[in-house]
Amino acid sequence: MIPPANRRQQGGLSPAEKSGCLAFLFAALLFFIEPWLATLPLALFLFLCLAAPFFPQHGIFLPIISRGISGSKGVALTFDDGPSPSSTPIVLSLLARYQFQATFFVIGEKAAQYPDLIADILARGHSIGNHSWQHDNLLMLRSRKRLEEDIHKTQVVLQQCGIQPLLFRPPAGITNPRLKQVLLDEGLLTVTFSCRAFDQGNKKISHLAKRILKRLQPGDIVLLHDLAPKTKRTMACWQDELDTLFSTLQKNHYQVQPLEILIDHPVMIPHPPQATLCPGETIIH
Repeated sequence: MIPPANRRQQGGLSPAEKSGCLAFLFAALLFFIEPWLATLPLALFLFLCLAAPFFPQHGIFLPIISRGISGSKGVALTFDDGPSPSSTPIVLSLLARYQFQATFFVIGEKAAQYPDLIADILARGHSIGNHSWQHDNLLMLRSRKRLEEDIHKTQVVLQQCGIQPLLFRPPAGITNPRLKQVLLDEGLLTVTFSCRAFDQGNKKISHLAKRILKRLQPGDIVLLHDLAPKTKRTMACWQDELDTLFSTLQKNHYQVQPLEILIDHPVMIPHPPQATLCPGETIIH
């Protein structure tokens, strides 16, 4: 049986593959008219491939979900780059205050280091996705083997915590042609975002809520970060900004929905009971 994520990813040629075929076809036709003209469609295709990864909302190399399903009126909150003992409890407390459910795209290395935070996220009813092992911003420039190892290692750690993620969010939202088969093999689907504050990983906190609310539209997947700002002052400001954002969403009657409802696809599924221990835990007889 094909996993749900695989069924969404399977299909015909990707836009990049279709564009490549058309580029070579036009190049062949133009070659017989004027040889130098054949370089134009090939150069355009090369530019498309180089530029496309930096537009996370568009799936050039593989299917990407960046918004809710057609007609969605809700919005979903997602937090990247955790878990962290300095920030995750704060995020969970604020979400509980407003009774919002969110999705945490976690770093595998951090999940292995803080299994108790993973357990707390799950116990509070939130969902978890794969966000790579170390958040290597150059991951998509690595070999396919490195991609496989990075994503699989994170899957294994989270499976040991009792869940199997079905969604992958690439670092910085960047993809490449090799990623499609790697994700198919792991049963993962790519999810990015459609609304963000450009907070640079909670380094740019000022007016975070205003920047999100200014861009927010029905169906948006909102990108936030589960990272602690560097100073006490910016930490307090970050908490205030999140509180303002959540309060405004509630007061303005935004439908804050779990990501799985917004996109009509599960974020994760339970992992078989025999592998439910998190790293560092032991069975007490």
